[in-house]
Amino acid sequence: MNEENIQIQKAIDTLKDSGVRITPQRHAILEYLVISGSHPTADDIYKALEHRFPNMSVATVYNNLRVFKKAGLVQELTYGDSSSRFDFATTQHYHIICSNCGKIVDFYYPGLDEVEALAEQVTGFSVDHHRMSVVYGVCPECQKKASALKS
Repeated sequence: MNEENIQIQKAIDTLKDSGVRITPQRHAILEYLVISGSHPTADDIYKALEHRFPNMSVATVYNNLRVFKKAGLVQELTYGDSSSRFDFATTQHYHIICSNCGKIVDFYYPGLDEVEALAEQVTGFSVDHHRMSVVYGVCPECQKKASALKS
């Protein structure tokens, strides 16, 4: 069993443990989130799956994403005025977002966890999480386009 299948199975087990019934649509949405490795909108997911589920609506996708979010499987990313994007959240990671085109890329940097330890040490709090999860910049593609325009 490959890593993607293991992640999907763990997510299904988590949902079942929460009393959530696994419908073919739910399975397909989970599978899409894991395999795509992107940060799709509900509409992106709907468009990718509508050929397999012609009776499924965008509302169905949103409702299932809400169920996944409540179960802790999905993180909703709301940046700027654009539609929410959804991220299959199995590991602590951060996002860097292009200020120009909106592209979102995951990155991992365990050193930020040191901030939690320092905060505990300095304040005496028992830290359970932090929310510094977004960095903004301009992606390589947009940098190339900008350079080409200047030339």
